Amino acid sequence: MTDNSTGAGEPSRTLALLWGVQSAPARRKGPARSVTVGQIVDAAVSLADEHGLQAVTVRAVADRVGVSAMSIYTYVPGKPELLDLMVDACYARMERPQWGRERWRRRLSAVAESNRALLLAHSWLTEVASLSRPPLGPGVMAKYEHELAALDGTGLSDVDTDAALNYLLGFVQSHCRAAHDAARATNDSAISDADWWAANQPILARVFDPGRYPRAVRVGAAAGEAQGSAWNAYLAWEFGLARTLDGLAALINPAH
Repeated sequence: MTDNSTGAGEPSRTLALLWGVQSAPARRKGPARSVTVGQIVDAAVSLADEHGLQAVTVRAVADRVGVSAMSIYTYVPGKPELLDLMVDACYARMERPQWGRERWRRRLSAVAESNRALLLAHSWLTEVASLSRPPLGPGVMAKYEHELAALDGTGLSDVDTDAALNYLLGFVQSHCRAAHDAARATNDSAISDADWWAANQPILARVFDPGRYPRAVRVGAAAGEAQGSAWNAYLAWEFGLARTLDGLAALINPAH
């Protein structure tokens, strides 16, 4: 069970768990179940939030809910299916305010911001949430329905509506992954970006020859001074989201 992406489990069993669908009731011997699938999923999400995805093991989840490791498999077949349940649960809890009379650009900005907030709150989602094989549970479907509605009235075809939403979500996911990587680098090195550049400035001043790298030195210095580092998550988000929406604007009639 090493595949940490959604859609890696056995499809029919995963869908049955996501939607709470049971096959013909089977008689079970022994005591009644002491926990629910929902409690197991909540425990797994908490472990991932607190310690990273590597902390989500059958034994760790079992310890958190107070059952034996082997009994976990009577609720969830394995980690691939558990990951799908975790992702769907996070999606199900997202706020979905009703769209008003906002223009499409404002609605899509809200979609992007809500997904960014989710990925910042649950950094492990950038490692497992696949756009090509999402867990098709109630959380995913409610999220998809709500976000598609943000594109109502744009005049896009159904196919282009889906593509436009995935284009936007792809930017959000890519940005959040970069932001997590930057934060991890700071935590692992125990030094801020500003301090890292300051420590390396003496040698960089000697080896970065303006005559050999005129653009890199000029542009890099200007960007570094403006951002306070080689990359600034907030500025990258503001610039990237605006350009992503500009790209979609080329497909949407200005009247919308």
